[in-house]
Amino acid sequence: MAYNEAVKLEPQNGDAYIVRGIIYVEKKEYDLAIADFTKAIELKPQAEIAYRSRGLAYCDNGEYDLAIADYTKAVEIKPKSADTYMNRGICYIKKEQYNLAIADFTKIIDVNPTNSVAYMNRGNAYSKEGRNDLAFADYDKSLELNPRNAVVYYNRGNIHLHKGEYDLAIADSTKAIELDPQNAEAYMNRASAYSNDGRNDLAIADFSKVLELKPQDGKMYYNRGTVYLHKGQNDLAVADFTKAIELNPQAEIAYRSRGIAYCNNGEYDLAIADYTKAIELDPKNASAYHNRGLAYNYKRQYDLAIADYTKAIEVNPQDVAAYMNRGNSWDDKGEKDNVIADYNKALEINPQDAEIYFNRGSIYKYKKQYDIAIADYTKAIELNPQMAVALCNAWSSLL
Repeated sequence: MAYNEAVKLEPQNGDAYIVRGIIYVEKKEYDLAIADFTKAIELKPQAEIAYRSRGLAYCDNGEYDLAIADYTKAVEIKPKSADTYMNRGICYIKKEQYNLAIADFTKIIDVNPTNSVAYMNRGNAYSKEGRNDLAFADYDKSLELNPRNAVVYYNRGNIHLHKGEYDLAIADSTKAIELDPQNAEAYMNRASAYSNDGRNDLAIADFSKVLELKPQDGKMYYNRGTVYLHKGQNDLAVADFTKAIELNPQAEIAYRSRGIAYCNNGEYDLAIADYTKAIELDPKNASAYHNRGLAYNYKRQYDLAIADYTKAIEVNPQDVAAYMNRGNSWDDKGEKDNVIADYNKALEINPQDAEIYFNRGSIYKYKKQYDIAIADYTKAIELNPQMAVALCNAWSSLL
């Protein structure tokens, strides 16, 4: 190739190494690029572009400290280089040194207040720090200077999404899609906003679009499957979770979610198999034990259910539902005192749970301890006035 010939013909020409190094960076052959820039620096120690370009190669290769050192040297040689401050700021973001990143982007803005990319990147740094108002201000300024930057709309929408401002997130994601119809991340954010806002059909449509653009993205199959699960479309959920597992056989959450879909369909053995696999992948996941316990309970294998609820409680001693469901399994076995013990523990953790008061009241009613039963039903109604069934039980206790 021509650049190799140039180096052979003029081995002392630093510029030839720089040109070849830049080409290596474009080809993502970073080690070769770094070697060429290093040679150029040996030949031309004041070549700012060689330090800056080597810094870019280091940064793209994940060697951020070396990149920052090179960018700093480049700034010493050429103190007004906006590109160098920009690149160093991006490296600082990668290292989560957001204040240093903000300082570099601010330096660019001080010199050139019309640099929309500097505002965008400073907004990104503010966002990472959780300083959302400052991030919004910078994103707004960036869009004022360049209203066709889809990335800024996407980034601003992402903050709105995490703040639970779903309509604003949808508006920004939609604008990003208008400007860049191939922006899979913008569809993904809009889908998440739709899903969180309960607009499941729109969420499914957007997740489907993401999968058109990125058909090997297992996470998107999982996300779409979760929406199908919420809609009660368990067969479609199973299909998506299965695809997610094919693409990532280590995705514990996909096995666990498919187990829920199987359980909803009454396919308890398949559910148990999936929960068991999830436990193999993550033995400290209380939810997998808890869910498998539910499946065993549905199969009337109460001892196995109780064992799994107990394991869930060992992993997460604050798991109220595990205590309540273990209590339910004790009830199915007719061991009322164990039921009350578990309900008591659940209420110790969460004394505002009306359902547990109602359930405990029913046990006391069975044991003919009517005064205690009425007290529990009364508390349940106090916490949730809609519990008409609890009120009926309170009345029937007096008969």
